[in-house]
Amino acid sequence: MNGDSRPVETPTTAARTPTVAACQTAVADLDVAANLETVCERVTDLPPEIDVALFPEYALTGFVADERIRTAALSRDAAALGRLADLAVSTDTALLVGFAEDAGETRYNAAAYLGADGSTTVYRKRHLWANEAYVLDPGTERITVETPVGTTALLTCYDLNFVGESAAFATPDVEALFVVGAWPAAHSQNWKLLLRARALDGVRWVVGAGRTGRSTVGDPTAYAGRSRVVRPDGSVQAGLNRGERNLVADLDPDVLVECRESVPIFDERGD
Repeated sequence: MNGDSRPVETPTTAARTPTVAACQTAVADLDVAANLETVCERVTDLPPEIDVALFPEYALTGFVADERIRTAALSRDAAALGRLADLAVSTDTALLVGFAEDAGETRYNAAAYLGADGSTTVYRKRHLWANEAYVLDPGTERITVETPVGTTALLTCYDLNFVGESAAFATPDVEALFVVGAWPAAHSQNWKLLLRARALDGVRWVVGAGRTGRSTVGDPTAYAGRSRVVRPDGSVQAGLNRGERNLVADLDPDVLVECRESVPIFDERGD
């Protein structure tokens, strides 16, 4: 028997850095079946280390600014969302997917966060853009969810323009913003600028997943794509152009700590 009675130290395992994928896709307007297959295929093909996969605004349903959106809008208990919830669990990958929500008498521009633990949280876009206001109602709640990245706020596209939305989440506990978008290509510079600004507003990570391609119903609007991962200091860590690709990036928690030490907006002494 060894006479050394000191306890044996068990090595600790460092927490793994979370990895996100902004899955930049084209969308078939009003064709839920086609869009669902696109999302499922992209998720299935992701590498196993992905913790969260984001898809664009209206990724499941597309959008048209007339009564036809009723035919594509999905209730929260729709089979398409159920299939994605099951996929999130089976792949151990949380998903954020945009869709037009059917809530009975009203419809919303919504984004569902489907956790790998089987939980579902839905955010309804608070600021409607242009013709959305003719057929949709604005949401009223601000939403945060617990993600592998930490406490994360959810925004949709035009919400980025409203500094009050960003300010509401500028607290020490909110470590990231996830943004789903369908930004027009003609104004892609604004999308890129606003993602960077919202990161610096709260010194937090921002991940933006943008729609690419063109509208498939009605006016052939071209979409910007330009998905981005922005560091908490407002610099771009990684980005795409307009291709249908996945933007994969690690969100190192040490980077957040370093940026908040450099820009101490939550420290009263930093006034």
